[in-house]
Parts: sequence; structure tokens; C-alpha cells
Amino acid sequence: MNPSLWISKTGMQAQDDKLQAIANNLANVNTVGFKRDRVVYEDLFYQIERQPGAQRDDNTISPAGVQRGNGTRLVGTQKIFTTGSLQTTGQSLDVAIVGQGFLRVELPDGRSAYTRAGQLQLNAEGRLVNAQGLPLQPQITVPPNATSISIGENGLVSVTVSGATNPTEIGQLTLAHFVNPTGLLAVGDNLYMETTASGVPTEGVPGTEALGKLKQGTLEGSNVQVVEEMVDMIAAQRTYEMNTKVLSAADNMMQQLAQATR
Repeated sequence: MNPSLWISKTGMQAQDDKLQAIANNLANVNTVGFKRDRVVYEDLFYQIERQPGAQRDDNTISPAGVQRGNGTRLVGTQKIFTTGSLQTTGQSLDVAIVGQGFLRVELPDGRSAYTRAGQLQLNAEGRLVNAQGLPLQPQITVPPNATSISIGENGLVSVTVSGATNPTEIGQLTLAHFVNPTGLLAVGDNLYMETTASGVPTEGVPGTEALGKLKQGTLEGSNVQVVEEMVDMIAAQRTYEMNTKVLSAADNMMQQLAQATR
């Protein structure tokens, strides 16, 4: 079989993977706190017919050698954790993380998950939960007679209760930071989970060390740039088309060779 057929097949598969990532990015362009994906490729093994620097028959050294590539493959996907655009909502329970960090929530099985989506709500017990109803950690409970709630840049949560003039502090929101956030496991629902690649989380008060600050009444939008994704989509489509042309050319060459040997 002509090796070009296999090489072209790997190129087509690579562009198909890239198009899938682009489609997911565009589908989540309005998802709060979404971080775009990018695909990473590597070239496959090489057939070394002559080692670079090898001795030639005429007592000279081969300056480049002969190395035949065998295509490409997907080696991984990366989440790009740049900050998305901030959208003012005016809702007191909406918070955006300006900078690095994740809010920590508790899953039904007791494990922790992390999110950048700050669409907070109150459940039936008055606890602060995310959009999926998962309670924030550490837990913060708002009293039923609270008339207003304030979330400071440092994560300090205060409420004003009926009949009182001064606000009362009821809890502290913290942020978690990872050495390698790209290594987090994306599980859907705007949630990420710790892995050995991400490292263990370091929690702290917003605005301290490497952690970002909180901004009340604001949400962080997706960091997907539609124009950039469209350009990447066109490039992927054209590259896919070129690989199919190579596939067709290799097939025609083999047909011509078969006819010539009859």
C-alpha cells in the first residue's frame, strides 16, 4: 500500500478532531465561565533510511539523512484559562472571578469539584449553591430575614436583616488555585475535578497571593472568540480538503502503476 494513503488518513483524522473542538467552542460561546479547548498534535514515528551524519559510500558524511514521516496524531487537548469578558447583571448573587481561581462545590458523593461559573443561588435551606444546586464550600447560609446580601472583593459575605441598620457577616468565600489548571478533568456542568496532572488545590482568600478578586453583580462570559474560531474552522476545512486530494492522487498513482504492469 502506498504510505501516502495512511499519512493522508491521519491528516484527515486530525482535522476532524480539530473541527470537533471548534464545534464545542462555538456551541458554548454563551456558557458562563466556559474555557475554550485547543487540540495539540504530534508527528508519528519516522522511517530512518539513512541516519543524519552517517558515512556515505564516497567517504562523505550525509548532512541530512533520509527520514520519512508517517503522519500525525492527536496527543491531547488543552483548556485555555484566559479570563472571559465580564457581563454586568446587577444580580446580587452573581459573582465573577477576576483573575485566577475556582469556586469549590461539594458533589452529592462528598467529593469536591471546581467551577468558574458564579451563577449562585439559594436553596431551600438558605445555603449558597451553584446553578446545579451543589453547595459551595465552605458552606454559607443566608438567614431567612435577610433583605440584602453583599459579597466583597475579598469574598466576605454580609447580609442586612430586617430591623437592623448594620450588615452582619455570615461567611467567607474562598478560591482554589492549581499549579496546572490545564490538567483538571472537565466533567461537564461547568465543573472541573482535581487530577494528578493538575496538582493539589491551594485555597485562600480572594485577592491574596495569586488568587483573583470577586466582583458582585457580574458574570464571567466564555473566552471563546467567534471570529477566531471561524478562521480556524475554515483552515481546518481547507486542510481536510487538501488531505483528501493527496489521498485521491495516491490512489490514481497506484491505478496507473497497476495498469502499466499489466
